[in-house]
Formats: sequence, C-alpha cells, structure tokens
Amino acid sequence: MSKTIVIAAGALVGVALAGCASPGRERVVQAPRVCQDMTVPVYFEPNQAQITRDGRRVIAASAAQARGCSVDSVRVLGLADAAGDPQANLELSKQRAASVADAIQKAGLPAAEFEVAAAGQAGAVTSAGQVPVRRRADITLKLSKPKS
Repeated sequence: MSKTIVIAAGALVGVALAGCASPGRERVVQAPRVCQDMTVPVYFEPNQAQITRDGRRVIAASAAQARGCSVDSVRVLGLADAAGDPQANLELSKQRAASVADAIQKAGLPAAEFEVAAAGQAGAVTSAGQVPVRRRADITLKLSKPKS
C-alpha cells in the first residue's frame, strides 16, 4: 500500500508541475540595465602577465554589463605580490595592466578615456603584516546612463 501512495503522490506532483511551464522567451521581462560604477579583479598565475581563461570571462562579463551604458572612464591598475625584486614586480604589474587594457578594448567596450597604471608590490603588505594575493589587475569602470 505504501508503494501505491508514493506512486500516486509522485503522479500528482508531476501533474502540478506540468501546469507551471515557463513562459516563452518573448514574455520574459528583463530588468533595466543598471549603469553604475564597478571594480572587478582579473587574477593571474604567479609571475605571469598572460590573461587566464577565467580572466577573459571576467573581462567579457564586465564589457557585457557595461554595454548600453555610457562609459565615462576605464582605469586598469596592475598589481604584484610582495615576493621578489621590487623593480621586477613593478614591471610585471605594468605588463598585467597593459594586457588587461588591451583585452578590454578587444571585448568591445565602448570608447572611453583609459588610464593604465601599475603599483608593483607597493602596499602589498598590510599594516598587520599580512600578505594578500595581489597577482591581479583591477578594472574600474565609471559608468552612467546613456544620454538621450
């Protein structure tokens, strides 16, 4: 008898869910685009300036989110860990910033004022002596609603 109840309950759930079909794509309401400033990190492998697959995804998603907005400015700041030679880390952070800036432009972000900077390992050790992962470039997009 318990098998019969389970089967009957399963059939009722199936019938109930069948009535909950999703609306067609044309009926889906999309939220309005939000044009607000954002900062996103793009991480790198140690001692590398080549953008990873995940980094390319982050850049593509950021460019897609900015589409339909006015892009007032783009700032890319390359960073490096505190390990190693400070001058080499500064050069590495410059290379990271340049590769991210190039990828942003190739991702189809609307033309904007670009600032590309590098900090090297400056500020890589917190006041508490912690050494956070800084193998990244930070992208800051200043966005506003498009002018009509």
